[in-house]
Amino acid sequence: MKELQHLNKYFRKYKTKLLIGIVITIVSKLFTVFVPSLIGETVDIIDQYIKTDTKNIVAFKSALLKNIGLIVATAIATGVFTFFMRQTIINISRYIEFDLKNEIYQQYQNLSLNFYKKNRTGDLMNRITEDVTKVRMYSGPAIMYSINTLMLFTVVLVFMYKSSPTLTLYTVIPLPILSVFIYKISQEIHTRSTVVQQYLSKLSTFTQETFSGISVIKAYGIETKTISEFNQLSKNNKEKQLKLVKIRAFFFPMMLLLIGISNIIVIYIGGKQYINGEITLGTITEFIIYVNLLTWPVATVGWVTSIVQEAEASQKRINEFLKIEPEIKNSVETYSNINGDIEFNNVTFTYDDTNITALKNISFKVSKGQTLAIIGKTGSGKSTILDLISRLYDTKNGTILVDNTAIKNLNLTDLRTAIGYVPQDAFLFSDTIKNNIKFGYENATDKQVIDAAKNAYVHKNIVKFTKQYDTILGERGITLSGGQKQRVSIARAIIKNPKILLFDDCLSAVDTETEEKILNNLKQLTQQTTTLIVSHRISSAKNADKIIVLDNGEILEQGTHKELISSNGYYAELYQKQLSQKEL
Repeated sequence: MKELQHLNKYFRKYKTKLLIGIVITIVSKLFTVFVPSLIGETVDIIDQYIKTDTKNIVAFKSALLKNIGLIVATAIATGVFTFFMRQTIINISRYIEFDLKNEIYQQYQNLSLNFYKKNRTGDLMNRITEDVTKVRMYSGPAIMYSINTLMLFTVVLVFMYKSSPTLTLYTVIPLPILSVFIYKISQEIHTRSTVVQQYLSKLSTFTQETFSGISVIKAYGIETKTISEFNQLSKNNKEKQLKLVKIRAFFFPMMLLLIGISNIIVIYIGGKQYINGEITLGTITEFIIYVNLLTWPVATVGWVTSIVQEAEASQKRINEFLKIEPEIKNSVETYSNINGDIEFNNVTFTYDDTNITALKNISFKVSKGQTLAIIGKTGSGKSTILDLISRLYDTKNGTILVDNTAIKNLNLTDLRTAIGYVPQDAFLFSDTIKNNIKFGYENATDKQVIDAAKNAYVHKNIVKFTKQYDTILGERGITLSGGQKQRVSIARAIIKNPKILLFDDCLSAVDTETEEKILNNLKQLTQQTTTLIVSHRISSAKNADKIIVLDNGEILEQGTHKELISSNGYYAELYQKQLSQKEL
């Protein structure tokens, strides 16, 4: 249970409720064990009445009714305390589930972009749902039934020993066998539970990717192939689940067999002692009830063991991610005021996952209010520059300065708050268009939302929808066209009124006329904002204060549009090529 020690902090947090639950459990079990004793006493009263020649019917009825009343009262008290036992301990498991999910989600938020490149969404979802559910079963039902079983065993054995020490010793003979059996099986359950959770993650990942890429699957007509792959994954998952179920299935029959053996021992040994006059008939009755009273707690030992082993396997998977140290950390607690001056000094950056060097000894400077355009072929390192400014990655070689301060020495929250970012792949949430735009500025008024949409040249499209700005978008904004998604993303960025604007080829899906109108609007809005525009189009870059041409991670050319045209280099060649295409 090493991995489950992570939950100890939550048990300490809810220790008062847990202690109350334990006390209630103990009281509940005390009332429970009084019933067999009262029934045994009742049997002795009847036996004594039968054996006595002079029968006092009044005294017999009085004693009988008294015992029956006590049995009913004890049963009611047991039920009441059992109810409150569940209300305390089971509720704690829900609190722990809530806290653990929040802890995992917070960790997911803190982890760097590099982490998400190495791990699949389905696996992440499975750990925060299925795995947490397994852990909740441990922190609630498993603990409740463990305490319940321990208390009941302890109290019952004390009462049994008090009634007949010899018969008690014979009755517990099967228990050591049961202990060895549980130990052996629990090890196998742990191994198989880990495999089951891994296959569930694979199944979740495949399903999530299939739903996200359903348009591609339909376009290529590979539904049959996808269904076949899903069926194979499901089959493998079923086989692993069945292997786990089969090993669990050993518990209950074996434990019921051992309980049955205990009953036989009680009847045989108890019968001999009764014949010899060592114990009463009521004691035998009492022992049979005690043994059967232990049937459910003993049966739950297997179930609890299974829960604990599954929870251990699941918590281990959760801990794997919780123990990961975020690569990007906020090392500054004080407020950092961001104005917008950006400088790269001899920056070289290599991606860990691919070992590709995206930037090689890059140096440039852009002042507050200026616009820098970055042009280059696919894979030349353009987007990497924007990722480094946002501190989605940290570089080990070279220095990035914002307002003459090393970017690592700025408050990370303040830095990202000061940035408006429009990614190459425009991502919109399954919400209204209005709320997607307000994602950039939560407290924006409807007028500000509309103004931002107008400046992004998407307002005319939105008002044509039946519900206009209240239109609910499909997953990842599938309701909108590619160009509309890009323009809504631009509106989301500019409504923020940031100090730094980063545009990552975000006008690729709009025509040149619309592009020109958006760029003209942005020019008016961003006079005090530092803007970096990544693009393949010269039309997006030509009005920038400075242009950088990248090739294979290195600066090939830099200067203004006029300077680069006159230099007759790569930029001028690209300009002539795109100009000819436009004329055609």
